[in-house]
Amino acid sequence: MRETPEELKELQALLEASLSRSTSHLRSIVTERTMTAGQLTRILTGMRVLALSTVTAKGEPRISGADGHFLHGKWHFGTARDAAKARHLAARPAASVAHLSGEDLGVFTHGTVEILNPLDGEPAADWPDLLAYLKDFYGDDGFDWHNDVVYYRLHPHWMTVYAPDVDKLIAASRS
Repeated sequence: MRETPEELKELQALLEASLSRSTSHLRSIVTERTMTAGQLTRILTGMRVLALSTVTAKGEPRISGADGHFLHGKWHFGTARDAAKARHLAARPAASVAHLSGEDLGVFTHGTVEILNPLDGEPAADWPDLLAYLKDFYGDDGFDWHNDVVYYRLHPHWMTVYAPDVDKLIAASRS
């Protein structure tokens, strides 16, 4: 867990606001089967496979996989600079991601991406820290982290969590 108390407070407010703005159908499913920001950040450690949704120039939806890291209450993910999803996000930065773990966990997020390491501009202020985390996680065997890959942070405006057995997830995260 890397979140500050302020980041946890912001994430909790987002989770509550998102659920309150959801349809009655979604609330009927999720309200008694969700978790707090603190619980979520304890569970979402390491790399998590994301289903990333973008939109083409013609307005056609596209979905692909991405390695996701939930850090400081936000999803971070990368892709090759020449990938279709990189082109989509450069032109239309709205994105949705879902992380699903069987029937035990679903984290659904909508927001806008920020490019963390642009080729033609200054990187995000926290890019050095994120890069150190990524190199520690994936290894640093000569990969060109600046030119070969683009990393994003998804700034969420809506997020909800489905977790029918929070205690089971927390126990599994400890082992």
